[in-house]
Amino acid sequence: MINSRLQKLLAYLRPYWQQALLGVLAIFIVNGISVYIRLLIGDTIDELLITFSFEQIWRFVLIILLLASLLWVIRMASRLLLFGVGRQVEFDLKQKIFEHLLILEPSYFAQNTSGDLINRATSDVENIRRLLGFAILSIANIIFAYGLTLPVMMSISLRLSLVAIAVYPVMLITVQLFSDKLRTQQQTVQEELSDLSELIQEDMSGISLIKIYAQEENERRAFRRLNQRLLKANVELARTRNLLFPLVEALAAVSLLVLLWLGPESIASGKISIGDFVKLILYAEGLVFPTALLGFTITTYQRGEVSIDRVESILLNEPQIKDTPNTLNISEPVRGKLTARNLSYTYPGANTPALDNISFSINPGETVAIVGAIGSGKSTLANVLPRLLNIEVNQLFLDEHDVTKMPLRDLRHAIAYVPQDSFLFSTTIKNNICYGAPLSEHPEIEYAAKQAQIHSEILNFPQQYETIVGERGITLSGGQRQRTSLARALLVDTPVLILDDALSSVDNQTATQILENLALRDGSFNGNSGLQRKTVIFISHQLSAAATADRIFVMDAGKIVQTGTHAELIQSTGLYSSLWNQHKLEEILK
Repeated sequence: MINSRLQKLLAYLRPYWQQALLGVLAIFIVNGISVYIRLLIGDTIDELLITFSFEQIWRFVLIILLLASLLWVIRMASRLLLFGVGRQVEFDLKQKIFEHLLILEPSYFAQNTSGDLINRATSDVENIRRLLGFAILSIANIIFAYGLTLPVMMSISLRLSLVAIAVYPVMLITVQLFSDKLRTQQQTVQEELSDLSELIQEDMSGISLIKIYAQEENERRAFRRLNQRLLKANVELARTRNLLFPLVEALAAVSLLVLLWLGPESIASGKISIGDFVKLILYAEGLVFPTALLGFTITTYQRGEVSIDRVESILLNEPQIKDTPNTLNISEPVRGKLTARNLSYTYPGANTPALDNISFSINPGETVAIVGAIGSGKSTLANVLPRLLNIEVNQLFLDEHDVTKMPLRDLRHAIAYVPQDSFLFSTTIKNNICYGAPLSEHPEIEYAAKQAQIHSEILNFPQQYETIVGERGITLSGGQRQRTSLARALLVDTPVLILDDALSSVDNQTATQILENLALRDGSFNGNSGLQRKTVIFISHQLSAAATADRIFVMDAGKIVQTGTHAELIQSTGLYSSLWNQHKLEEILK
């Protein structure tokens, strides 16, 4: 697992290896200058003890000032280079995650909450950015600080140097003992943060529902509970870190105390000079910060490890619905014939199939209504047609082409789908309607709106087609949202149109008028003749509107139990006649 994470880090860094290498080289130069400055200080002290002069002091101060200025410039360059690499990787990962999420099927988002996915794409990516910026900088600094400092220290006094650094193995063991605990606590923090983000997003989206049922206090308590859990996780992590880091710093300071204890004896015996003693103190002091920084580096690495796993769990999730290697190359225009042959589908984890071995054939330009009780499989069929659900090969065909072998882009350009839960973006009505065809002219947009019976209502809005609809279309009624979504589907002018109870919030008269418009629609906003009618699949509980369809499919328990026209079905005994009689009774009682 560790090797896998390191491989991922190297893969993230690979496009920017030159910039990272320059940053590491700059750190090497910084440590080299730092070692030389300390060496210069010790030598100057020995010189001044022999022959003291202000000229030497001023020359020494000027050299130190120039070297310190150069040191600052190069140190800043190293930070800009390495932190810049981290920012570039952060940008790449966010882009890669977003693009990958776009190709995953809807069922993935039903199993993974949006709050958790957003947290992974933001907080976890930021942790990886810190790992690739701060951690690389600090690790390189530690390596070069020890690699350049220890040889010089040992050349001065091997005994004092070995005694001074003898405490560092204890420090590394201490850090190792804390590492697993830090990793577990960091993962807990990330998970609690995801839960909190999810609650915030859900409450902001459902704020109207919260107010309608006066559940503000319950939501406050729920947020307080999750926030308390996050606080507890953060406090436990902080407690562990605040125990580890002082231990690391204390152990690092022991080396300095050892030098102060044993150094004067070596000076008295003539083994080292006063300048050499000052050098050893400065070098030991110079190793304290990189060594103490090791604790922070370990924590950053623990966070990065957790975040790498969380991010990669998204990127490694392969889409189940994707183009196959033997994808068909379809050159002729799609006419809109739909054929099912023993079509079956069972949701993961379910024991009963949602679609049970159904077969049908729908001709191009035909309007077919699908009716049935709740749970009969109507919406599942609607989701199967554009391959929003994964089905087996040789079960569903569009113009005799197996839909599982058609390019997804071509298939979904041929089928427009309007679900019951009509989603609108927080932008203008115009932009929502032309979402599928962004380059459409205004007359085309108006024509689609007229066909969807929403144009006259749009003209009554404050800015008409430029009116902002709010998040998820909150400023519109349910019927207006559905008809706006229908206009969006009509504008792309696909050969096949699926309405999955998409007119449930529209009255029967308007729904019937919309279906009549679709039946007369020639496929062009300016009414050119000779263009093929759409194939319309109309799933609805509104039997008055469904009765106008060319044919009606009646579904029950995942099967098509009856087919025929409205006139044929009401004459026969069966489920449809029962549904129709119930519908007429409801109309009388209204």
